[in-house]
Formats: sequence, C-alpha cells, structure tokens
Amino acid sequence: MSAVDQTPVTGRVSGELDGIRAVVTGGAAGIGAAIVSAFLQRGAAVVSLDRTTDGVPEGAFGVVGDLRDDAAVRAAIAEAADHLGGIDVLVNNAGIGARGTVEESTDEDWLRVLDVNVLGIARATRAALPHLRASAHAAVVNTSSIAASAGLPNRAVYATSKGAVQALTLAMAADHVQEGIRVNCVNPGTVDTQMARGHIASAADPAAELAAMESRQPTGRMVSPEEVAHAVCYLASPLASSTTGTALAVDGGMYGLRMRGPAASQRG
Repeated sequence: MSAVDQTPVTGRVSGELDGIRAVVTGGAAGIGAAIVSAFLQRGAAVVSLDRTTDGVPEGAFGVVGDLRDDAAVRAAIAEAADHLGGIDVLVNNAGIGARGTVEESTDEDWLRVLDVNVLGIARATRAALPHLRASAHAAVVNTSSIAASAGLPNRAVYATSKGAVQALTLAMAADHVQEGIRVNCVNPGTVDTQMARGHIASAADPAAELAAMESRQPTGRMVSPEEVAHAVCYLASPLASSTTGTALAVDGGMYGLRMRGPAASQRG
C-alpha cells in the first residue's frame, strides 16, 4: 500500500469559513485541536471550550468549562458568544473513552461516560441555541464514532454513548431544521491521537495492538485528526447548506467495506 502524506497543513487553506464564529468543545487536544486549527485555516474565528486552555492552537481563544456542570457550560458559552459577537457553529467534540464489556463495566463507568459524551452535548447545545437561532449560517457538528454502528469488543459503555450521539444528532436535526439550524455528526474510525497511543502503550503487546488497530481499517492505517477535522469543516460550512441529519464516516472504509483476506485475494 502506498504511503499517504498525513503532515498537518499549516497556514491559510481557504476563505470557506470567512466570518464564521465557531465554538469547539474539547478544543485543547487531539481531534478537537485539529478542528480548531482547520477552522482557523479556513478563516473562522474560533473559541475552544475545554477544561484547560493549555494546548489551544494559536489564534483561537480559550474558555474553561466542565461539560458535566450545566452552570459552567452556560457561563462558558456566554463568554464565547461575547468574545465572538455571536455563534454560528457549535462543534460538540469533547468526549471520554472506556474499555470493558457490559459485565465488567460498573454503574460509575456508565454514568461518567454518558454524562460527558451525551449529556455534555445536550448542555452545550441548549446553551448555544439562542445564539445559533440568530445566525444566518447555523450548524452543529457532533463527534460520534464508528463504534455507533460497528460492534467492537470491550467497548460496551463507549459504544452505547456514541450510538446515543448519532441518535441525538438525528433528533436535533429534525427539531431544529425549520429554524435554519443544521445538525450533523462525524463518525471517525480509530484516530491516531494521544489517547489512542496511550491505549496501545498500555496493552500487553503494544506492537500487536497497533497492528490490530491499523488492520481493521481497509486503508491499513489509523485515521489522522486532520482528516476528521476536514470533514467537520465541510459539515460546518455554509457550502453544505443542504446537508443535515447526516452521519459522515471518516474511518478508512471500516463501516462500508468488507475486504477479502490475503488468501482469498490470491485465489482471485
């Protein structure tokens, strides 16, 4: 398989998002930081809403808020709107992971993950809705996962939360389409982030775990954060004004492709 250049793009890419005012949750690291950078490269003004401002890409403004705390979320969204002069796009990207089967997962695991991954989206969106209703280019983009549609081992809690994100995306799209607010989600495959690398490093056989993560995607490699960010930019762009209620897979073909193994390929 030929190598793919995954070097992050720097500098201005286009003016596709000129004038767009965006808030990105979880914007201080990983996929969120890549989204913030991609928005800035396309001309948007961006606020990161995270538990820290450390790591927020240069050019963006950082506000601090805990998605588990409704009052803190409302205050952070208000601060973001005040800084930007309004909100056109909300990217609900922040989320946490969990490993284990339904038998192994405790009530505390369920409550912790659902509180951030699902209720966090609800809290941020309802706080932002008054500002989105005032926008001529309102859009919400949620980060779901391939785990919403493909059964992955040892991901009972996480997969449930991301399935809920996809269902919530459709419900929100239906509720707000008549208000001119588009709602979509991206469903990344295994993304090459610090979190993923941490899971790999903690495995009994890190090399085998990395190989397994890469091989389950037909492209033979993990997805880069920048690739997810580019998809979010499309869904957020005014150029996608007829796209709503959509789950966009960014998973190296994992959702839709069923590849033959090497032996079957040799048989033709």
